[in-house]
Amino acid sequence: MTADPNSATQAPARPTTAPPATWSPALVAAAVAIGLGVYGRVHDPAGTAFNLAGFSSTGAVKSWLATTAFFFALVQVVSAFMVYGRLPGPSWAPALHRWSGRIAFLVAVPVAVHCLYAFGYQTYSTRVMWHSVLGCAFFGAFSAKMLLLRSERLPGWLLPLVGGLVFTALTLIWLTSALWFFRTVGVTT
Repeated sequence: MTADPNSATQAPARPTTAPPATWSPALVAAAVAIGLGVYGRVHDPAGTAFNLAGFSSTGAVKSWLATTAFFFALVQVVSAFMVYGRLPGPSWAPALHRWSGRIAFLVAVPVAVHCLYAFGYQTYSTRVMWHSVLGCAFFGAFSAKMLLLRSERLPGWLLPLVGGLVFTALTLIWLTSALWFFRTVGVTT
């Protein structure tokens, strides 16, 4: 006797569904990173975009803003350990985590806008090439992290992993820009 294709004893066909909750943020991250890189590469660099009173140069402004963003990213890491119970912390650790992240992002955006507008995606040295790649990757990973925050039923390891990638990218960006600037030009305002 042959099996009837309409028989209820056969396994039901797998329904076609939307990509898992982790795929969409990954696709957005890739699109943001690639989009920024393409814009930076095809954009005609303007040379400068802004300077703030009280600073000796645009490089000093960017270095101090990047250092501020890096400081708040460090606060993010420590407060994340508190939120996940890996470190003891106050009851307001979740608020500290949210606000330090917001501040880090808001301080990093003008630096990124200046870099893209004034310099674009550059590859004339290894340091600059890595800085360009990491800058694009940072904003892509950050976009994914923000989307994952609103997703339900994520594996418990995913959000800390993506947060770690965001922090690592920002750290490497800081090392290839602000720290390089302070070591080359000096700590100036």
